[in-house]
Amino acid sequence: MNNWKMLTLVGEDRPGIVARVTDTLFRGGWTLGEASMIRLGGNFTVMMMVAGKGDVEAVLRPAASELGLHLHVAGMSGGLHRHLVPNLQVRVNGADRAGIVAQVTGALADTGFNILELESDVAGSQETPFYIMNIQGYTDATLEQVEQALQALGDIDVSVSPIETLIG
Repeated sequence: MNNWKMLTLVGEDRPGIVARVTDTLFRGGWTLGEASMIRLGGNFTVMMMVAGKGDVEAVLRPAASELGLHLHVAGMSGGLHRHLVPNLQVRVNGADRAGIVAQVTGALADTGFNILELESDVAGSQETPFYIMNIQGYTDATLEQVEQALQALGDIDVSVSPIETLIG
């Protein structure tokens, strides 16, 4: 039986968020699974799988409130050890404009590319913003097929490279 929950916490970044959240979960009898935590635009975002008995929201709500974090808990059908290993990396650079993410990810989806991780940033200045995006994912399509699908984007620099993974 699957008893994993997905927690999402978002709030203004400050030291101690991860320590307090994970200690509260540990003391409440909850086990951590996979997690992703990152600072975005002055906010800190936590997404993590947890498993345990009882009401995780009741366990975590006081700490989340004290830290000024918005908490969301959802049941999930997934579990541990279901990680796909990425085989391609896509790097995107170009003048920031509306639609870059939608166009790149749409072209990738057309090749069957499953996005496993996407990070982006806007560099440059307010007058001349420069968009940077790094995507890792898995596809059965060839590198050439993915490159061809991305060529139509035109005004942005896109590079695709294999990810060499050593297992064993």
